[in-house]
Amino acid sequence: MVFKLEENLIAFPDPTMADDDGLLAIGGDLSAERLILAYSNGIFPWYEEGDPIMWWCPHERFIIRPRSIHVSHSLAKYMKKHDVSAVYDRDFPDTMHRCRMKRENAEGTWITDDMEKAYAELNRRGFAMAVEAVVDGVIAGGLYGVKIGNNFFGESMYSDHENGSKLALVLLARKLDALGFNMIDCQFHTDFLESMGGEYISYSGYMELIHGIIL
Repeated sequence: MVFKLEENLIAFPDPTMADDDGLLAIGGDLSAERLILAYSNGIFPWYEEGDPIMWWCPHERFIIRPRSIHVSHSLAKYMKKHDVSAVYDRDFPDTMHRCRMKRENAEGTWITDDMEKAYAELNRRGFAMAVEAVVDGVIAGGLYGVKIGNNFFGESMYSDHENGSKLALVLLARKLDALGFNMIDCQFHTDFLESMGGEYISYSGYMELIHGIIL
């Protein structure tokens, strides 16, 4: 059963009532308060321009534990060969827009104008962050996501140069590990994320991580 949300009521149904494909509810808005409540319960918006806002909560979750980020032999060699560093929140709206353009020009994107405004507001409030990899002085790629407690919820990434998104993810994971973060939420499985150390966990296990229980 898919629930209809009201714009003037910041609330969600029980996340475990999501459909088999993870769809939980439609409607509502993208206010910072609603987004923070959503991510705190493993719920995220994902929809296309012109559709109602669709809220998802998959029963099985795909995450990367920061301490378990996988760096391939070839990527390690690349990092030794080049001057690689990370920059955080250089220009959050620009990073998000770069992610949008890479996908929009390829297969389409869920990153709408409203989404860009909403996540920029989360960033201003300290609940979203962007990271970009700089290789030999040039921005190679980056990603952005939501940050709540000791958990990072990845949203999208882009790559302008070789290994750009991989490097951004590795550098982010190392920083988050040093800060004691529990996970990087990947939302959905991809072969790329699996190659970087991604793993499936149950929704209950996922919520334990959100609540600070280290598994």
